[in-house]
Amino acid sequence: MKVFGLTGSIAMGKSEVAKVFQQGGIPVFDSDTEVHRLYDSSQGADLLKDCAPEATVTGRVDRKVLTELILRDKDLLAKLETRVHAAVRRRRDQFIADAQSQGAKVAIVDVPLLFETGAEKGLDGVIVVSAPENDQRARALARPGMTVDRLDLILKRQMPDKEKRSRATYILENTGTLADLHSATTALISRLLEDA
Repeated sequence: MKVFGLTGSIAMGKSEVAKVFQQGGIPVFDSDTEVHRLYDSSQGADLLKDCAPEATVTGRVDRKVLTELILRDKDLLAKLETRVHAAVRRRRDQFIADAQSQGAKVAIVDVPLLFETGAEKGLDGVIVVSAPENDQRARALARPGMTVDRLDLILKRQMPDKEKRSRATYILENTGTLADLHSATTALISRLLEDA
């Protein structure tokens, strides 16, 4: 089985690409979903209770409070990431083992901060979803609850798109319509399955 990383900066279209992979029968591990599951569990609350106790409520993590704490304390993010990434990595490893035992030829690990966290190591390749910067900012700022400050904080944590593109095995350009992106992704799925 071949395992590919899927990444792209905020509002590039990565989540849409992940859906197309799933619809094409390719197992997809969604890191963001796993972080949310972790935060909704007592395990997640336990991970954060000593460094962000205000964000742990009734055995789970209040993500809104946590975001506000991160905006006020720049050092908090690094502490959280160390703990959360380790827990999510264990879940990802189990996903890969399960996909292999079920006979999948290809599996995808969707990780927004793939290069930033070194999560590309050991993968068979990386797919980067990319879009023009103006489109990216417009899409991101149209999201509920997104502010310029919050977007800037997110973008500071993310590797520039140009560098991601230079490290990619495959690039999916999100410069046209949604249908164009779906077609490009479907074509890539066929190529990955042929090469697996």
